[in-house]
Amino acid sequence: MLLDEIASPDDLRDLGPGDLERLCSEIREFLVAAVSRTGGHLGPNLGVVELTVALHRVFDSPRDAIVFDTGHQAYVHKMVTGRLNQFDTLRQQGGLSGYPSRTESKHDIVENSHASTGLSYALGIATARRLRGEQGKVVCVIGDGALTGGMAYEALNNIGQLKPELVIILNDNGRSYAPTVGGIAENLGQLRLSPRYEAAKDRAGNALRSLPAVGHSAYETARRMKNSLKQLVAPASIFETLGLKYGGPIDGHDIAAVEKALRDAAHYRGPVVVHVVTNKGQGYGPAVADKVDKFHGVSTFDPDSGSFAKKAPDWTDIFSDALCEAAARDPRIVAITAAMASSTGLLQFAERFPDRFYDVGIAEQHAVTFAAGLALAGMRPVVCIYSTFLQRAFDQVTCDVALHRLPIVFVLDRSGITGPDGPSHHGALDLAYLRVVPGMVVSAPSTPDELRRLFATGLAYGGPFAMRYPRGPAPGAGAAPLEPLEVGKMSVLRRGHDVAIVAIGRMVAVASQAADLLAARGLSATVVDARFAKPVDPDIAALAAHHRALISVEDGIATGGFGGAVSELLASEGVNVPVRRLGLPDRFIEHGAPAKLLAQFGLDAEGIAAAALEMVPASKALAG
Repeated sequence: MLLDEIASPDDLRDLGPGDLERLCSEIREFLVAAVSRTGGHLGPNLGVVELTVALHRVFDSPRDAIVFDTGHQAYVHKMVTGRLNQFDTLRQQGGLSGYPSRTESKHDIVENSHASTGLSYALGIATARRLRGEQGKVVCVIGDGALTGGMAYEALNNIGQLKPELVIILNDNGRSYAPTVGGIAENLGQLRLSPRYEAAKDRAGNALRSLPAVGHSAYETARRMKNSLKQLVAPASIFETLGLKYGGPIDGHDIAAVEKALRDAAHYRGPVVVHVVTNKGQGYGPAVADKVDKFHGVSTFDPDSGSFAKKAPDWTDIFSDALCEAAARDPRIVAITAAMASSTGLLQFAERFPDRFYDVGIAEQHAVTFAAGLALAGMRPVVCIYSTFLQRAFDQVTCDVALHRLPIVFVLDRSGITGPDGPSHHGALDLAYLRVVPGMVVSAPSTPDELRRLFATGLAYGGPFAMRYPRGPAPGAGAAPLEPLEVGKMSVLRRGHDVAIVAIGRMVAVASQAADLLAARGLSATVVDARFAKPVDPDIAALAAHHRALISVEDGIATGGFGGAVSELLASEGVNVPVRRLGLPDRFIEHGAPAKLLAQFGLDAEGIAAAALEMVPASKALAG
């Protein structure tokens, strides 16, 4: 297989047209086979095969810095930079990351897995190189979807001001907006990137200026005629308005055309945008036919049929049903997401209530303040965002929502350890960062029924309310009525007298398992489902006073999280019992299976039981 002979980008540069076509076909076959076994981002990578090969034929990585925004489109980049043989470990603990990783390769510049950041990274790198007198181009590959994020426009504005040596490749897969396509526009785009065109244009301008008397007028007339022609075939883009050279659109699957455009762009002085049109899922029928992005990020599947194994309902499904049930009763309920309608369970809502569904693109900050405006006007917004993505809108949550005490429900999917997507996607910080927001209620359901109750509580609450839950299968279906609970009220699931285990969210079930292990060792444990990280139930203090020790358990960072809230309560109430706070460590956590990672940090039944036995040895409990 030709692909097996590609150990570095250097191996791409001597290939002829026939070999390049064969190589791209082999890459697609390999991608489908590999990702079907491990899961991962399939559609985006199938779409950038020719683009990535051309990129590495034209530019000299890592001398030329290549930044991917978003990093989930970097699988082909990994394959041609020496990591082909590691793809069996993709997204497995200790194996290949699903995103660029600086620890993996010198060709990975930034570990970029949150969208709309790449242009800022690239501008910083280009500016530093200019200041240090270093050679080499800086290239940023950014998708059209990432351009829906405000940070990308902030960077573009700054790029237009600083005029760095920067090549921006806009990968437009047609899912976000329709590009201007056609023979004239494509040819003009190629021409406008050509250094010979730039030189000819300058010579013509100088010649026109030198004409006597009417020189300036003739030059202005020519300039206006050229701009009018541009308007006819390709309306002036935002890039040119900001002072960036623009070329395209170019067929992103015509490797010769892409390569020519990139070579022309590499010779242009200043920032230039190369607009390539690609087809997400190119070369794999089920992915091309996918209209709801099932093949964007996938679990394991049958590569021959493209079918996925049937799965049991997960936490997202339970929420989706609860949301639709509540919305059928209350016309004020609206749902908002930031380009994650499918992943956050909103497709059913969008189908049933299309006039009350809003996908704002990859724009979490706008999503939150948009929700604030809706709430100010009497609606009941439900903002559905991944835990780590809401971090991007912390200021809006604080000053636009909480400051006005607006009744908005934040539904945080993918909280806690999420698994194969790694440090940028583990929802480890939400309990801690939301606890500090004044007036915010922070909750986490332990069961599907509790999810329904807590969601109803959020809808009934008169201020900002957050509910977080994990990724993955739910322990059964939810059937409880959508009836609110008392805010801040815990639930005691099991009573003992030696150690109190106060847990939240999915760790409640693990705490109950730990209590069974302790009972077999002669240790009597109380198990509490706290339900709320803020406010915590003040009765926890009285409960702790009747035990030898207390353990708090959360699948969030221990620094400032739920355990911190419990400790603060005990201190304020003067309850002096030994306390152990079990949670995630103060560091970014690698990708891996959630159960294994949680066990690694003592957040399984055995780990909790071991912590309890350290605090209250079984012999003391028996002597009791």
